[in-house]
Amino acid sequence: MFGRGRGRGRGSSRGRGASTSSPTTPSSSSSDMDDERPVLFEFVLVLKGDPRGIQRLPDTFADFAAGDDRPGTLHLREAACGYYRWIVDVIYDVRGKMYLHIGWEKFARHHSLQAGFVLVFSYFGDRDMSVKVFDEQRCRRNYHCDIAEEDDD
Repeated sequence: MFGRGRGRGRGSSRGRGASTSSPTTPSSSSSDMDDERPVLFEFVLVLKGDPRGIQRLPDTFADFAAGDDRPGTLHLREAACGYYRWIVDVIYDVRGKMYLHIGWEKFARHHSLQAGFVLVFSYFGDRDMSVKVFDEQRCRRNYHCDIAEEDDD
């Protein structure tokens, strides 16, 4: 039913046991802030059912991302936080529908995502996305970087 995406410059040797679900640190933190790069595509996803299960992304985004040769992974990070990146595998069904798959469950668990939460995804190109999380009352969740910045003040 699902086929693997063809990521640019990425081998096909990573399987389920690969470390795609742990956060990684970026190579350059200065270029990772949202306000320094233009957003190429933005969409809202309302979590329904099990928020840790695979999540279908909007068809218009799948069509847009196809211009990047159907990425096999997306690099998610908390909005306004360039430190952590979560590498999430992307799969496609036979109709070309795009889903977040391996790595999404750990991202969802780490961020305590629940049904009814609203996520705002901003795509910057080259598989890089930021995510803003709003709870069921539509209040933005505190991020790990927000807490660290408050401690520094």
